[in-house]
Amino acid sequence: MSVIRGGHVRVNGIRQHYLHFSGSGRPVVIVPGIVSPAILWAHVGEWLAPRYDCYVLDVRGRGLSEAGPHLDYGVGACAQDAAAFVAALGLTEPLLIGHSMGARISLRAATLAPERLHALILLDPPTSGPGRRPYPVPLARTLALLRASQRGEAAQALAASAAAPWPEELHRLRAEWLSTCDERAAYVASDDFHGQDMFADLARTTMPISLICAGEGGVVSDEDVEEMQRLRPDLHAVRLAGAGHQMQAENFDAFSRLLEQTLLRHDQEFIRSNH
Repeated sequence: MSVIRGGHVRVNGIRQHYLHFSGSGRPVVIVPGIVSPAILWAHVGEWLAPRYDCYVLDVRGRGLSEAGPHLDYGVGACAQDAAAFVAALGLTEPLLIGHSMGARISLRAATLAPERLHALILLDPPTSGPGRRPYPVPLARTLALLRASQRGEAAQALAASAAAPWPEELHRLRAEWLSTCDERAAYVASDDFHGQDMFADLARTTMPISLICAGEGGVVSDEDVEEMQRLRPDLHAVRLAGAGHQMQAENFDAFSRLLEQTLLRHDQEFIRSNH
């Protein structure tokens, strides 16, 4: 794996770390999930380059971005980080790809700075919220992994978890980097999954938007998809059969084929909107 460039920039009052996979195409920004440092998406960034100019963010409290008890880890602050990052690097109408928590951050960012973004691709966003069914991945499982990583036992804990196995290289990276995730950030993200309404954010978006759901894991139900499409009739939704929530790791070949089709759709929209 060759990370072309990693860097830091001060945005929204924090140190924001990112990985950059340089390409000649349009900019793409990836916002990962609750305990996923940017390095765990490096294989996706490498695959996207050179067709796209790809950036992967370490969400605050993860990886090499700023962390600590002084920070607000809520979805609003994280969304402001993403919008400020796009502005600070002068990216022209990037496409935002958010996975899980990152999808909810991307949705909120789209409501904060619609003029700066071209389109959204949401990957298996948690649809829990006020009055809705809970997020199906228990917080206790996530916290147990984080605490094992702090003891230097991440590899053993991950191997014993019920989640689908990851490729060896990604498993090793996950075990190495999991300890960089602030437990406080996981608590706040989980609270936001249940206390914030992503459907309200979706209703306020106007830019082109696509949804890729995992076939397994129950994060996004068929009823959730129908409700999203009532709010945004133009939303393009597909489901990746046979893959769980971490589809980018569990079945990259199938995931990348579906993402490629979705990116092509948005590229064609971009061309039409600029002619």
